[in-house]
Formats: sequence, structure tokens, C-alpha cells
Amino acid sequence: MDNNYIISIIGTQELDGDKDTVEVMTTGSYIMKNGKRYINYKEYDSDNPNNFCSNTVKVDGDKVTIMRSGDVSSRLVLQKNVRHQCHYGTPVGDLMIGVFADTIDNNLNDDGGELFVSYTLDFNAGFASRNEFKITIKHKGVE
Repeated sequence: MDNNYIISIIGTQELDGDKDTVEVMTTGSYIMKNGKRYINYKEYDSDNPNNFCSNTVKVDGDKVTIMRSGDVSSRLVLQKNVRHQCHYGTPVGDLMIGVFADTIDNNLNDDGGELFVSYTLDFNAGFASRNEFKITIKHKGVE
């Protein structure tokens, strides 16, 4: 994997009135293939740096697919105003969750850019959380 891009991710989850924000900055690759953009990066376990998950974010117009592989795997499909049933792996087992995106703001271009997504998660058709993330991509040599 060509790690020539700086990938900044800010994710927020709101659950029962409590908001939690996580910020990650890492390196990874960013390519265009068959009209789709792919953001690839590894996420390392802070307790065991030899353990990591590989993450791929595929952006196809107004549809964003997040694929994670490693000790746990998941595949979330986010498409504006469409609810998808998705597989979500956790250390204690796999879940099927509903994912509904209400905002996909795709400002990616050949040099990088930003992607903002706002969505809700539900379990057994019951609301679980409101989530959003912003991914910013810059080539390592660009300030």
C-alpha cells in the first residue's frame, strides 16, 4: 500500500444525549479506480501495536462503503436517504445493524479533499445512535 497521503478522521457518536468524539490522523493511500475513489489505511491497537485492522472507504458518488478487516470485520453501506442492513463485527460477535445516511457531502478530487457523512444506526429497527465523520485527505507534500 502506497502511504503517500495524510488521512485525518474526526468521528462523533451521540447516544442517549452523550456525545463522544474521536480524532485519528494516519497515513494511507488514496486512488481512483473504475470511477470510484478508495481511501485505504491501517488502524493500530494502542495496547498491541502489532495488531491492526485494514480499513477501506469506497466512495461512489452518493454511496460510501466502509470495509474493515482484521480480528473483526465489518461492512457499512451509507447512501443518502436509503436504509441498508449491514454486517458489523465486534470482539464479542457479529451484528446486523440498520444504517441510514441523511447527509453525504463528497468534496473529494484527484488531489484529496474532504468527505462528510452523517447517519444513524439502529438495532432491530430501534434507534441506537446518531453518528458523523469527516475524512480529510492531503498528499504528504502538500501544506
